[in-house]
Amino acid sequence: MEKKSTRILKTALSLGLAAALLWWCFRGIGWSDFLEGLRSCRWEFVLLSMLFGALPLLLRGFRWRMLLLPIDPSLRARDCIHAGNICMLVNLVLPRVGEVVRCGYITRHSAPDEKGRKKASFDKVFGTVLVDRLWDTVFIALLLLAFLALLWQRFGSFFLEKVLGPASARLGVLWILPGVALAAVLFLWLLWRLRERNPFFGKVWGFFRGIGSGLQSCLQMRRGWLFLVYTVLVWLCYWMAVQGTIWAIPALDSLTPVDGFFLMMVGAVSSLVPVPGGFGAYHYLLMLTLQTMYGVPAELGLVFATLAHESQTLVQILCGGTSYLIETFSTSEN
Repeated sequence: MEKKSTRILKTALSLGLAAALLWWCFRGIGWSDFLEGLRSCRWEFVLLSMLFGALPLLLRGFRWRMLLLPIDPSLRARDCIHAGNICMLVNLVLPRVGEVVRCGYITRHSAPDEKGRKKASFDKVFGTVLVDRLWDTVFIALLLLAFLALLWQRFGSFFLEKVLGPASARLGVLWILPGVALAAVLFLWLLWRLRERNPFFGKVWGFFRGIGSGLQSCLQMRRGWLFLVYTVLVWLCYWMAVQGTIWAIPALDSLTPVDGFFLMMVGAVSSLVPVPGGFGAYHYLLMLTLQTMYGVPAELGLVFATLAHESQTLVQILCGGTSYLIETFSTSEN
C-alpha cells in the first residue's frame, strides 16, 4: 500500500511539473500567430519527420536483441521491438514504469532452461536495459562534447548557461554522484555478507547477481561493431526527424542541418527532466533555444516544439498501440 501511494505521489508530481512547464510556455502567447504558424506548415515534411521518428523503434529493437541473445538465443527481433514500443507507450503516462513492463514482456516470451526456469529472467533482462540506457547516455554525451568542442564559440556558452543550468547546480550533481556510487558499493557488500545468514538477503543478492549477468551480456555479444552501427543510425534518424520539422516551417528555412543537430541535442537533454513523455520540458527548452539563439518569436518557437514533440508522441502511440494489440491477440489465440 505504501509503495502504491509513493508511486501515485511521484506520478502526480511528474504530471504537475509537466503541466506547470506547459503553462509557462504558453502563457502570454499570441494564439493568432501560433495558429497561423501551424497553418503555414508544409505537412509532407511533418510526415517525413514521423517516418524518421519511427525507424529508431525498429533499430533499437534490433540493437537490444544483441544484448539479449547471450542470455536467450531463442528471442526474436519482433519480441524486442514490441517490448520497446509498449515500454514507450507506458512511459508517456508513467515515466520509467515502462522499463519494468519491457523486462516483463521479454521474460514472458523467453524459453525455459533445463530446470524449467526462464533463460531471460527479469533480473537479467533488467541488466541489459541498464546497459542499453547507459550506452545511449554515454554516446550522446560524447557526441555533445565533440559538437561543442568544434563549435564552442557559437553554441558553448548558451548550452552551459541556458540548457544545463548554473555552474553551482552542475557541481552539486558531481558531488552527489560519488556518494551514490559509494552507497551502492556498501549496500552490495552488506548483501554479500548477509546472503547466507538470511534467506531474504540471499534472494535479494541473487536478484542483483542476475542484474550483473545482464550487464555482462555486452561483453558476450557477437559483432559488437553492429551494435555501434545501430546506435549511429538511431541518432541519425533523430537528427533527420528534427530536420524534417525545420523544413516543415517556412519561417525556419534559414536554419542549417548543424542548427538541427544542436536542436536535437537540446531535445535530448530535456529527457532528463522527470515529466511524462518530455511534455513541457521539451517545449520550454526548444522555445528558449530558438528565441535566444536565433531570434525566433516565441509563438513560432512553440509551433516548432509542438510539431516536433507531438508528431513523435503520435508515432510512439501508434507503434506502441499496434504492438500492444498484436501482443493481446497473439496471447488470446494461445
